[in-house]
Amino acid sequence: MANGLRGAAAAPAWRLLATRCLPEAARPPAFLIFYKPLTSNDIINKGKHVMTSIVALGGTPRLGSSTEKALALACRAAETAGATIVHFDGAYMSSLPFYGGPGHSADAGAEMVAALRNADGILIASPGYHGSISGLVKNALDYIEDLSTDERPYLHGRPVGLIATSFGHQAAMSTLLTLRSITHALRGWPTPVGAAIRTSAETFDENGAIQDAGARIQLELVGQQVFGAAGKFS
Repeated sequence: MANGLRGAAAAPAWRLLATRCLPEAARPPAFLIFYKPLTSNDIINKGKHVMTSIVALGGTPRLGSSTEKALALACRAAETAGATIVHFDGAYMSSLPFYGGPGHSADAGAEMVAALRNADGILIASPGYHGSISGLVKNALDYIEDLSTDERPYLHGRPVGLIATSFGHQAAMSTLLTLRSITHALRGWPTPVGAAIRTSAETFDENGAIQDAGARIQLELVGQQVFGAAGKFS
């Protein structure tokens, strides 16, 4: 049932978090969070796959961070290619209890886990903190353990596009390599192009549009490659 909507009964309509988008003046073009209900009719049509669903996971506790802006650009490229995007941002990840720790329950992160279970591809973006991924992103990724006993365990057979942002080149690259190692451990397929983006005050303009042409190309390629590889490794 690699293309099915397994666990549908436990996956209610996605909570609309569009109000957490950036203010209009600071919003990158088409910066949206795509929370929407997924039904069996969306995924299956007489046994034929009819939609490519990509889960985007990443950001920081700070609304409108460079990491979320970079992830939005990759999402936009995948959406333009034909994907439907479900985005779990920094605000959502901040609400998750530590996996396996106090406050954690079987229902914690249920929306994210259900979306990942049925995803055709994944986009992950993390800031580089002290040379590695943030604790916020790492904790969210720990929830993928809930997929360990699935017919399609963890991220098996799914392309995973990876984005790392940092004020320094070294931290951006080491963070990207950490994300690649985690993806391999989760049985995912990192896309050939990963984006290690050195950010600064000039990377995005006052409206959130990216100014670095090289970074834009990298981010668009990551989104396009996840869409292009979806369903190829199952």
